[in-house]
Amino acid sequence: MATTDLIRPEQAKTLYGLFQQRVQRTPEHIAYRSYNNSDKSWLDTSWNEAAMQVARWQAALIKEKLQPGDRVALNLRNCKEWVFFDQAAMGLGLVIVPLYPDDRPDNVAYILQDADVKLVLLQNVKQWQKLQPAITDEHHLQRILINNPADTAVESLALYVNDWLSDDSAILHDCLSQPEQLASIIYTSGTTGKPKGVMLSHLNMLSVAWGALQYFDIYASDVFLSFLPLSHTLERTAGYYLPIMAGATVAYSRGIPQLGDDMLQVKPTILIAVPRVFERIYSRLHNQLAKKSFIAKSLFNATITVGWARFLYQQKQQSWRPTLLLWPTLEKLVATKVQQKLGGNIRLIVTGGAALSEQVSKLFIGLGQQILQGYGLTETSPVISVNEPNSNFPASVGRPLHGITVSIGDNDELLVKGPGNMMGYWNNHKATAQTIDSQGWLHTGDQARITEQGHIYITGRIKDILVLSNGEKVPPADIEAAILSDDTFEQAIVVGEGESYLAAVLVLNSDLWFSLAKHHQLDPFVHDNLNNKQLHNEILQRLKQRLHDFPSYAKIRRVILTLEPWTVDNDLLTATLKVKRNKVIDYLQADIDLMFR
Repeated sequence: MATTDLIRPEQAKTLYGLFQQRVQRTPEHIAYRSYNNSDKSWLDTSWNEAAMQVARWQAALIKEKLQPGDRVALNLRNCKEWVFFDQAAMGLGLVIVPLYPDDRPDNVAYILQDADVKLVLLQNVKQWQKLQPAITDEHHLQRILINNPADTAVESLALYVNDWLSDDSAILHDCLSQPEQLASIIYTSGTTGKPKGVMLSHLNMLSVAWGALQYFDIYASDVFLSFLPLSHTLERTAGYYLPIMAGATVAYSRGIPQLGDDMLQVKPTILIAVPRVFERIYSRLHNQLAKKSFIAKSLFNATITVGWARFLYQQKQQSWRPTLLLWPTLEKLVATKVQQKLGGNIRLIVTGGAALSEQVSKLFIGLGQQILQGYGLTETSPVISVNEPNSNFPASVGRPLHGITVSIGDNDELLVKGPGNMMGYWNNHKATAQTIDSQGWLHTGDQARITEQGHIYITGRIKDILVLSNGEKVPPADIEAAILSDDTFEQAIVVGEGESYLAAVLVLNSDLWFSLAKHHQLDPFVHDNLNNKQLHNEILQRLKQRLHDFPSYAKIRRVILTLEPWTVDNDLLTATLKVKRNKVIDYLQADIDLMFR
């Protein structure tokens, strides 16, 4: 029987207090499930065992003589050690700075310097070898910890975790932090290209986790499959702290390549992910379907149609119709078989970080999956709103969590007030003042409309930032400036909102086009030659060189080449010679759509 045992924010007080409460309440319940490569099996860790490990990490951290408020960073893939370090550090009053495992060494070095990090935990020795050349005298690192053991010798500043941790038993410490104290600094990219440190308190993240639990039930018997990086605030709040609050189990996926197998083996009940994961499943299903018979295709499409109609009827958004009588048969023939590939036990999917496309949402819902789209920012810890099981409008991002107030400001901008709103940006008062106004409203930079029932629909973006389907935020202006440093290109815009990668529309320098065409033995007067594959490969290589210093997700994967300039006369430039991005995109929409397909 499903049971709930929720820990309220006022009972937990801090994120470390939340962990302590859970250990006291259900010490023998399974907290974490991890894959053991040596014997190819899944190992369980109880809350009591997790507490023992946290105490060991605390004992080792105490020897580093760090002071409450000091910043410590970690750059690990999702694993129980992430939790051990996080909880151990917070129990000593330290401030956590999570890093993305795939981030560039120079970006990591910038964050370590900006936050004045004293200690950093890395995944393996290769990470340290890449990072070390970027560390300067301006860094104040006292200790580098390396999680994965190896035979490679390291200098005295660095230690392997196995050598650093004591084998002796230890007790949990608690510096008795307050709910309003700084818990973490989470760096997010901005329009300047330099990441900004979002300061979140214990109360910020506790309040959001608790608010989400008012919208859907999570039981002690639930199993979360964790694969969205814990450095992503959605995974951290909803996929880490929320399960502690509810007493559920978290299983750590081996990675995206093994995600399918992990689902079959772990049989999760809850998934939290960015839309890109579901887009991949959607594409795989359609690729498999293309090879099936006409009857199989017809059955699949009928299942989606009837399943969607069933959903609308259950949501009271549409009246009953006779075709719904077909659902039990279609569910047995089609929907259940697809559900089994996801483990067979999923009862709730929550997606956020980017917009979920209507066709992907319709497919999952049509197959009987409960998928709820939400919305938020790192600056709001991160959830602002989410759809509810009994009030799900998939094209919307749901209703605000309890305690959160939203409003529409100038230029239809969505404004937010709530306990999840950040404390501000680390060492950046100007950016803080630009984001949170004197009345306490946080400006999201997104345009929206709000229905009478309170559902929020995101309609546009004020900030000039592209959000990829994996949730990564990319300022296109910085990339475009780098592209235009090559005089091969006269004009450029980067596109990719909601897509899995970036592409660029490039106006070539007409004088240089002739030499380019000659090099590839192309007739420069034949328009179709702008689509030549070898030409595109050379252009992509040029872009790769120009964008060398950008993160991997900010690379250009496809291009559209044109010789037609954007001018004031054709209404694609303003009078001050700024590109009218939306008009250029509208003008080339068919070509852009074809490129991404």
